[in-house]
Amino acid sequence: MRRFALLALLAPLLLLLTACGDGIRERVFPPTVSLQELALQPDGRWTLKLRLQNFSNVPMRFDRVDATLKIATAQAGTITLAPALSVGPESAEIVEFVLLPGSAAADHVIVASNRRSNVAYTLSGTIVSSEPDSRRDDFEFQSQLSAVPGLPGVLR
Repeated sequence: MRRFALLALLAPLLLLLTACGDGIRERVFPPTVSLQELALQPDGRWTLKLRLQNFSNVPMRFDRVDATLKIATAQAGTITLAPALSVGPESAEIVEFVLLPGSAAADHVIVASNRRSNVAYTLSGTIVSSEPDSRRDDFEFQSQLSAVPGLPGVLR
């Protein structure tokens, strides 16, 4: 009888604890954009592979990216994308963009490609997303691109 009374008291408490949540909290962090690859084209344009990175544990929809690309200290150009792309939790997707770069930035990339060396870049701007909530995040990503052996005119 005492066991039954104890069980009758504990059952509502256990039920209440179970109802408190599934243990998974939605965590939304600012996304970022970086360069995955830069390929020189014969007409002087660059084909950029941009990496849209979602650090959240829920899917994020990238609606718009407005960014400025600098190579070394030279202005390369502006990037405006409307990918309307959902990126899974803690994952990334690659999108392409063709850019006609500024001449000083183009010279830095050509030198790095010919010498098979590195060149610094900065990509900064704003990402607009609509899921899991509407938000506008500023970002800045700095890194280096390196010439890819065996692939002339390609830097990663």
